[in-house]
Formats: sequence, structure tokens, C-alpha cells
Amino acid sequence: MFSDMDISRKDTIDLNGKNVTVIGLARSGIAAAQLAYELGANVFISDVSDSEEVQNALKKLMDQGMAGETGGHTEKIHEADLWIISPGVPKDSEIINNAQNNKIPIVSEIEFASWFTMAPILAVTGSNGKTTTVHMLYEMCKTDDVDPVLSGNVGNPFADVVRNDLTNQNPNRVHVLEISSFQMEFIRHFKPYISLFLNLSPDHLNRYDDMDDYVATKMNMWSNQTQDDFLVFNGDDELLTERIAPAQAKKIPFSLKFDTNVLFKLNATKIYDQEHAILINLDDIALPGKHNLSNYLGSATSASLLGIASSRIANVMLSFCGVPHRLEHVGEINGVAYINDSKATNVDAVKVALDSFDSPILLILGGQDKGGDFLSLYPHTHKVKEVLTMGESEEAIATVLGDAVRLRSCGSLKSAVEVAHSNAQPGDVVLLSPGCASFDQFDNFEHRGDVFRELVQGLKEFA
Repeated sequence: MFSDMDISRKDTIDLNGKNVTVIGLARSGIAAAQLAYELGANVFISDVSDSEEVQNALKKLMDQGMAGETGGHTEKIHEADLWIISPGVPKDSEIINNAQNNKIPIVSEIEFASWFTMAPILAVTGSNGKTTTVHMLYEMCKTDDVDPVLSGNVGNPFADVVRNDLTNQNPNRVHVLEISSFQMEFIRHFKPYISLFLNLSPDHLNRYDDMDDYVATKMNMWSNQTQDDFLVFNGDDELLTERIAPAQAKKIPFSLKFDTNVLFKLNATKIYDQEHAILINLDDIALPGKHNLSNYLGSATSASLLGIASSRIANVMLSFCGVPHRLEHVGEINGVAYINDSKATNVDAVKVALDSFDSPILLILGGQDKGGDFLSLYPHTHKVKEVLTMGESEEAIATVLGDAVRLRSCGSLKSAVEVAHSNAQPGDVVLLSPGCASFDQFDNFEHRGDVFRELVQGLKEFA
């Protein structure tokens, strides 16, 4: 089937009576299917998995009037005017190539949902720090005049939020989205009012051809922005600064250096706002570390462009204490601190974690390898007493770090925690900062972090 659906203009897209195929029955796929169905489309959902969870999800959608299949993709998926693809499906997969050969338009859930909202979008991306920063920005935007909602890679799927707003119009709505590179594939019209770019470093190289391919996909976030929009970026990141140069949006940097071109300037002890008034003393900021200070500055700059008062921004800097799985202190046993940094799914995030502590560290590292350069960790390991590896990447880690640091293969997270508990001394830090994806042994990084927390809790009960 060759689709004749015209999606060249966002304002003329009409789904009524159109055949829409949704590939993938994870949260974003379910949300996209429900939004398309509510807008009058004939929806067909397909997933390669036939797990009980997927089958139950499909049954609920079929009870609403949709159709679908599990356990593989049949030719029915090509009987479509439009495909909505889940972020877990690689862009070079065979089914994508077949759909493109059949001239079927393909869009992401983020792209699809953006067609049906007029509310401003604040989109946050970067290789590291996205989740912490998007929560900071969300808190800053919670004022009498702005009603923000979190979605994208955190909170509810964007399509769920947009569907709810169709029947519950909110003139103060602002969408605050965390955006991954996967969600920026298959973009046509997605256009944030404010794009916030935190940093660029190698990530997901098991999915992309190379670093250039990864970066180019990230850059899709500003590809539709105009001079009426803003692109807030980390001016200390040379690669990022270079790659955003062609953007048409107004470019607004933030920086840890004293830079006259930024909205929020800092010296050794204070941050000043654009009126040159003291915003906050650095010692009063709730989250320590240069990486968190950079995240605060990016959030503050974006919030200020939306019209948020400096007093509100300062209050969040004083009170925001972080989110789970990001350098989260989950317990102390016999003078040993246990830190859950399960969200560290790439090597650069591990470097940030290692540089955040002055105490000796027992590092739990490993999982599903994403093509990270583990050798680049070596300059950051001077405080590491021992590296305890787990998961599929154990051999790769041992190959490059085995002669450089004390390293022990543990296989599983449970074993690594037990070894760390046995070897740690008062004053040490046991740090789960895997530097890898979680899917070899866990559902996601949250599941991995929850298991770590439970294991530590179990140790506390017997301490």
C-alpha cells in the first residue's frame, strides 16, 4: 500500500478515517494509539513481543475498538496511511526500510503528539543531566501564570498529556519535555519554543553509525525553530557550540565561566541575575557539584526566557534536592555511604559521578554496553579503591581497565553489592554508576536503581 496522506503542513493534518499503524506497545506506543483513535483514526498496533504484559496491553486497546497483533509483524502493518514508531525501534531496521519503500510516512510519538497542541514546548536534551534539569525547570515554571506538565522521557508520554488537554483546555499550559536522541528520529514539524541543550558526549554508539550520526539526530530538536524561538545551550561545550551554529533560533548561552553574554553570571561565591542583582550564594544551592550548577544555570536561563521571576528561580535552587537514581544517597551502613546513580548509562556520566566525591570509592560498573570508551575513565579513578563489574560488558571493561585499576568480576548487581559491603571501610562510598544500559538484566535504569536500593536496605536490616 502506498500512502497518499499529506503531512507536509501541520495545520492541515486530519486523521479522521485514516489508517494509522503504531509499532511498539510500550508506554509511548499505547499513548500514541489512544490519541490517534480519539482523533478518528483506524488504529492498528503491532509488537514483536508476545509477553503477557504486551498481550494485556493490546487487549485493553482492542476493547476500546482498536486492532492489533503481538508476537511479530505481519503485512497488515503496511495497510496504513501513517506509521507512529516507538523509540525502541532502530531507524535502520528492516521494517522501517520496508515502510519507507512503500512511501508510508513515519513519525515518532513526540512528533505526532506535537501536531495537536498549541501550548509552548520547553524541550531539554543532552548526553547527561537531562532528567535532573528537566525537573529543575518544571519546578521553576510552577507559578500562578504557568501550569507546566512533565512528559517525554519522564512522567507521562507526551501523547497522553496532549490527549488529556484536548478535552481539558488549559490556557496556562506549558509542556516541559525531556528528549532523548531516539525521540528525535523521524521528526517533521516538532518545534519547541525553547530548546535547552546541556552537553554532547559519546552515547548510544551501539545504535548510531558514529558520533556524527548521534549528534546529527540530537540536532533535530532545533531544526524547525525560527527566530521567534530560543535555543539555550552550554557555552562551555565546544562541540555543542559548533554544531548549533546553523540554528535559526535566538541562541542564548549559559556558562560556568564569568561570561558577559549570559543571563546569569557567576563568580567564585555568587550567581547574579540579568539585573546584576545577587540571585543566590553558591553555598546555599541545594545540589552540590559543578555539573549540577551547570544544570541550574541552563534551567534558570530557560525559565527566565519564559518570564519566570528571579525570586522563583532562586527558591528552586535553594530547595531542589534532585531526583531518584541520580547520585541518590540511599543509605549508610557502618560509616559507608551507598549511592544510587543508576541513571548513569554512559561513560561520561560515570566521570561526573566519580568527580563528585572526595572519599574512597568502590565503583559498581557494567551492564549492556553502548559502545562507551571505558578507558577514558582512568584519569578519574584516582579515588577508586576497586571496580566491581557486572553484566554483559564485564569482559569489555576488564580488557581496557583490568591492568589499570583493581577490578573484580561479580556478574550480578546482587553479588557486586555483597562484595562491596564486605570490602568497604568506614568513610568509603559504594557507588552504583554503571556507565551502561540496563536491559541485559533489568527492565530499565529505574528497575536497576530500585533493586540496588532494596539490596542496600537488606544489608541495613542485618547490620
